[in-house]
Amino acid sequence: MLSRLREKTNGFTVTPKQFNVIAITAVTLLTLIIATGAGVRLSDSGLGCESWPTCRAGQLTVPTDLHSLVEFGNRMLSGLITFVVLGAAIAAMRRRPRRRDLVLLAWTLPLGAFIQAALGAMSVKSDLGYGWVMAHFATSMVMTIFAILLIWRCLHEPGSRPRSADRLTVWSIRGLLVLTAAAWISGMGATAAGPHAGGHADQTVSPRWEPKSSGSLEWVVHRHGRVADLLGIVAVGVWILLWRRRASRELRINSSVFVVLVGIQGLIGSVQWNQHLPAELVWLHVVFATLCWVSALWFTFTAGRLEPRSEPAPVAAGYDKKPLNAS
Repeated sequence: MLSRLREKTNGFTVTPKQFNVIAITAVTLLTLIIATGAGVRLSDSGLGCESWPTCRAGQLTVPTDLHSLVEFGNRMLSGLITFVVLGAAIAAMRRRPRRRDLVLLAWTLPLGAFIQAALGAMSVKSDLGYGWVMAHFATSMVMTIFAILLIWRCLHEPGSRPRSADRLTVWSIRGLLVLTAAAWISGMGATAAGPHAGGHADQTVSPRWEPKSSGSLEWVVHRHGRVADLLGIVAVGVWILLWRRRASRELRINSSVFVVLVGIQGLIGSVQWNQHLPAELVWLHVVFATLCWVSALWFTFTAGRLEPRSEPAPVAAGYDKKPLNAS
């Protein structure tokens, strides 16, 4: 039976097209887990399961209350995704022709998944400690960098895309990526400090910090808002720059998509704050933050790498560099 399977799969090898499908599936699931993880927190189910890896210490069964089911369901989904990304890493090793860059990138995904599991366990054991919650979310966003880069490399053979000579355009887009990272980092601090932290129906939910202090929820949100405003202004500026410089159609489309996502994200952020942070809107805000981050990464990869600066021709050994009219 094993020999027959080997024969049908050409020696358990994976074609580039098959690997592309596997990689895109794995990355889609990784993005999904960010949304479901946010759903756990925003449904006040963060402590729905008080132990790890079981839901209740000494119990193999899962309690039937909503918070426990939501939290344990997210754990099960995380476990499934871990197996999927592990399969993607193995598939990268069986891809023919084999590419070392894809193998290295693919193996960052299961590594990140195991780190996520450890951070999730520490978040539960610390009763949703602020730092652990932030680290848990931040790891997902960092994993997204390698995941999107993996897809990008899958779809392009090494050296197939020409380098760019437009330094202003490339560096403007890279600067936009840095601002996007600053926006989600400050937003992560606001969400982790916010009121949705519970895991019990009778829990009184309150912000992590006392009001009117330099670390209050309002203070953090306003700092995040300023970064987000700057991001929106710069995003529109880059969009105008690309159209005025007649950049490639691909870059202009990516810029337009990014501006629209940032605009929607800003609108949701304003409404959720004015409506006193309803969980549904906060969840949408997290989802669109993830989409903005994915869009910014793809936008940056599309801009490509810069051509090296032209260097002066080397001087031949023993050449007298005196001017021609020198005596």
